[in-house]
Order: sequence, then C-alpha cells, then structure tokens
Amino acid sequence: MNRNEIIEKLSLFEPASLTALYAEANALKTSVIGSKVYLRGLVEFSNICSKNCYYCGIRCENKAVVRYELSDEEVIRAVEFAWKNRYGSVVLQSGEQQSAHFAKRITRLLHEIKIYTNNEVGITLSCGEQTSETYKEWFKAGAHRYLLRIETSNRKLYYKLHPNDEKHSFDTRLDAIRRLRAEGYQVGTGVMIGLPFQTIEHLADDLLFFQSMNVDMVGMGPYLEHSQTTLYQYRKFLLPPEKRLELALKMVATLRLLMPDINIAATTALQVLHPEGREMAVLAGANIIMPNMTLPEFRHNYLIYEHKPGVNDDAALSKSKLEENLQNAGITIGYGEWGDSQHFSHKSLDVRCQASYEL
Repeated sequence: MNRNEIIEKLSLFEPASLTALYAEANALKTSVIGSKVYLRGLVEFSNICSKNCYYCGIRCENKAVVRYELSDEEVIRAVEFAWKNRYGSVVLQSGEQQSAHFAKRITRLLHEIKIYTNNEVGITLSCGEQTSETYKEWFKAGAHRYLLRIETSNRKLYYKLHPNDEKHSFDTRLDAIRRLRAEGYQVGTGVMIGLPFQTIEHLADDLLFFQSMNVDMVGMGPYLEHSQTTLYQYRKFLLPPEKRLELALKMVATLRLLMPDINIAATTALQVLHPEGREMAVLAGANIIMPNMTLPEFRHNYLIYEHKPGVNDDAALSKSKLEENLQNAGITIGYGEWGDSQHFSHKSLDVRCQASYEL
C-alpha cells in the first residue's frame, strides 16, 4: 500500500467497510502466521523514571506517584506464575533509568529467570534507552526481544509530547531502535493513536515508519489521558472514546495488511475503551496479548494513564478473565510457545540465503 491507500483505509467509517477491513486483516494473519494469540506475562517491576514525558502518569515530575521497585524475589514470583501457567514469554517493563546499578540488576534478573524456568520462558524487555554495551549485555544474558516505543514518528508532534532537550531527543530514540537491531534483538516499537494535534496523515506515516524501520513487532494503542500530566489540558481536542477505539482497530488492521508477518500486540489500553477491546484487536489482525502479572499491591502505582483495567486483580483473576474472553471469541491461545516474530525469522533466513549465494 502507498500512503494514499493507507489514509483511505484509516478514513473508513461505514460499519460494513470496517467489518470487511477487520476480516481481511484477520484472514491474512491466519494465512501467513496462523490464528493463535501468544501471551506475554507483563511484570511492571519499577515505576521509577528519569523522563518527564507530557502524556505519562509516572513522569519524574509527578510528585503524586508512590514510587516502587520490586525485589528480585517478587519479580521471580510474578514470572513463576506466568511460567507455571504456560505463558510462553514474559515482559519486564519499567520506567526509564540509565545507571550501572540498573543495568547490572536487569542482567542478574535475566540470568535468574533463565535458570529458574529452565530456559523455557522467552523474555522481552521494555526498559527504555540504554547504551549499546547495556543492550549487548542484556541480549547475552537472555533477553531476545525489546520494545522501545517511539509514540509518534512525526518530529514536530514528538516535541508536543516531550520536552525538547537532550533527555528527550527524537534522534536519540531513533538511534536506540537501530542499535537494538544491530545487537540482534527482535525489535518492537509503537505509537499512541488519537493524540491531540494528531492527524490521519500522521498515523499513515507512522505505519510507513514501521515498514521503513523493518520492525519485528508493534505495540500501539489509543491515547488515554491522565489528569496529572501536561497534555491533559488539551483533552477537549480528543476524539470520543468509541472513535479512538475504532481508529486503533483500523491501525491494527491496516498494519497487518502492510506487514503481514510481524507480531502486533492487542494493548491493554484498548480495554479501557471497551471491555473486549483486546479481543476485538485480535480479530482485526493482532496476535499478542500481555496480561498483567504485576503483584496487586503495586499495580495501582504503575498508571501511565488513568482508569487502567485490572489494577485490583491478582494474576490468577487476570488470567481467568482473559482466557474466558478469548474462548468466548473463538480465539486459540498458543500455550507454552514463545511466539517469536516470523518477520524476524524470515529476515534471518534471507540473510543466510544471501550469504550462501555470495559464497
């Protein structure tokens, strides 16, 4: 698809046209990578963050946040639940910190998780911008996927969402995504959908950005406001919740048509706009869900946006609700499978084939 064709799909509004778009994307997903959805147990192990992003509830200048950091034992306990319930992978996510102590701690956790689970659990990290040496160290310790969201691929819009300083550099963010690729990770990024000041053209360019960066996975969802953020003052410019949900589903479906073999997450933010938002995204082309494994006593302190679902649930209740919803929607779970990006596998095969041809 070219840019105009993408804009046309993102501009659809008639129910019959939307149903056809979602069905086409889901059918393509099934034919290319299969119909299963893969579970990534999400462990939000720290809400300490050095950044001050204007949209985020855990930004460093929000003094109302109770900061926390799980102990190694608490992280392992959360991972254990995912492992014993046959979730193929976990995601370790935190606020952004850059220190030798933080880097070494993640390395230690990666080693412990690999040993504890007999290397049966795949690990995705979402810990922000780091040095190439740190990325290399974490990859060597056992992480093989990394999610670093760009939030918008438009430079001007980026600086409406972030301070314009060295700590929040658009170019540094791009460079970090490229360095992750160089270190061998399956690379993921993503954007917010329905932001103030955002246009359909911006979103079309976001999809083309994913393609140009040759990413392996994407986690994108609707923008949800937080009253303790700078961006909250522009809430009057937001689309109604049902339209933000519709726009997010169109983005998922159109991305699946554009990049058929990547992993696409059905994000938790969709659940805020509709109780079955994640399941709707899976039926529109997504194939990854990240149920929350964070210990209940900490969940309400990791609020990037308000009204986050499941903050009072424990992991067992989150699991049972999700599995019931997926079963009712006729969606098959890939238990015990890492669910790696086939896009990444195909690229690796292409490189090996090219090397063999050159020899």
